[in-house]
Amino acid sequence: MACLLIETPTAPDLVPSVDLNTFFDVSLDLLVVRELEGTVVKASSSWLAMLGYRPDEIEGRGLMRLVHHEDRLSTLHSVTEVENRRPGDPVLGQVNRYRHKSGHYVSLEWRAQRLGDRIYGVARDVTDKVAAERALRAAKTAAEVASRAKSDFLANMSHEIRTPLNGVIGILDALKQTPLSPAQSEMVDLITASGVTLERLVSDILDVSKIEAGQLAIETCPFDLDDALGSPLEVMRLRAEDKGVAFNIERAADARGVFVGDSTRIRQVVTNLLSNAVKFTREGAVTARILLTPEQHGQTWLDLEIEDTGIGFDFDHAARLFSRFSQADTSITRRFGGTGLGLSICHSLIEMMGGTIEAVSTPGVGSRFSVRLPLTRAASLADYDAQRRSVSPLDVLSRRPLRVLLAEDHPINQRVVQLILADPSVELIIVDDGAQAVVAFENAPFDVVLMDMQMPGMDGLTATRAIRQVEAVRAANAHTPIVMLSANAMAEHRAQALDAGADIHVPKPITAASLMAGIHSVLAA
Repeated sequence: MACLLIETPTAPDLVPSVDLNTFFDVSLDLLVVRELEGTVVKASSSWLAMLGYRPDEIEGRGLMRLVHHEDRLSTLHSVTEVENRRPGDPVLGQVNRYRHKSGHYVSLEWRAQRLGDRIYGVARDVTDKVAAERALRAAKTAAEVASRAKSDFLANMSHEIRTPLNGVIGILDALKQTPLSPAQSEMVDLITASGVTLERLVSDILDVSKIEAGQLAIETCPFDLDDALGSPLEVMRLRAEDKGVAFNIERAADARGVFVGDSTRIRQVVTNLLSNAVKFTREGAVTARILLTPEQHGQTWLDLEIEDTGIGFDFDHAARLFSRFSQADTSITRRFGGTGLGLSICHSLIEMMGGTIEAVSTPGVGSRFSVRLPLTRAASLADYDAQRRSVSPLDVLSRRPLRVLLAEDHPINQRVVQLILADPSVELIIVDDGAQAVVAFENAPFDVVLMDMQMPGMDGLTATRAIRQVEAVRAANAHTPIVMLSANAMAEHRAQALDAGADIHVPKPITAASLMAGIHSVLAA
């Protein structure tokens, strides 16, 4: 119970004055004066309106009989604390439930303070407030549960879609390397393009969901700028050439080295902008410019420009260019496809990385997108160049077959890797789960391990940890590169793979280019 300090005679043992009686009669809040031992000396008439008791039914008795049994212990603590307070100490408060004369309970918010040998208290009805707070907490909890369920659902759907898509794209990629008639080659290209579009759509939906939920995190770790930009530049160069569009790369001499940042998101932004440029350009050229501004206080700005001679867009569309589900007009969707999510995601990612993106365009002439991102060099250019000139482990491995252990439970995905690594210079051993991978690793040496993340029995994360434990016992400096292959492609899945001991995470669907790039990077590291 709590109390309010009220003007009263200086002698604490006097009965409340007539002025106090008047105040008690007009108060809308509950007022009460009680002795230290608990007996109520005076109660306001508002008790009748609020709890159904006449003042004479309250006076001469204690109040604990009206307190809800679940609130009695906390109320006793509050009462004891009030009784032990000295004059001038802060007023104490509490919320508890009092039984109405009709039987239901009312939530009261009390303020109380001791003066002499009496406790003076005032309370108001906060039943509606408590109910509203309870409803708000319940709604917040329900929203959090729904958000987690949504994230889990999207992650599961991503995995379920990417798993068969890995088989489609991977086998098509291998099929393209075999002799095909022109008609067959065209059909393979069409299916591959559809698969790539589907994979990008799944990724975009996942990213939008994460951004809306505030759960998309930007990583900061060292990365090689050549590795980050090389893949999207090469892939888009090939796409442009297939369309008969020139693809130009203008790169400053110092635009290379090891930097600290999120290489995955930088690669995603570049891939998206280049993909749009190639898609919307029927003739002419697409140009990628890569520049670095002079370093200031350890800070370097990476400037990227993607320019095309495509269809362009007008001033009115520029205002909504980075809005979700937005394209220039409905004919764009019919002619070129797409969801309108890509530029919105790029804008959000660039802002999260502390950068900016701008666009200028002229309809029928072309567009230019300019991106500026802050980066910090992790090593000097001199050190970087010296390391590049050192002998690569791949040179040593090229003298003998590359021993690769693949842990993958899906037969189609096993076949995909077999087709990609079908070369006399590769010796591929396949197991069906994590436990078999650990046994195989214990019994024979391998140059690299390809580990599926999600498998029945022992999953890839557990198996990776077990392999690292085997290495710790086997030799002090032993380290076999592990490439985590996973249809779980969210940022947290990459983090889980690295935390478990993997060297790199390669998302499914894998292609020959992505798998070989992953193997090459872990061996060269």
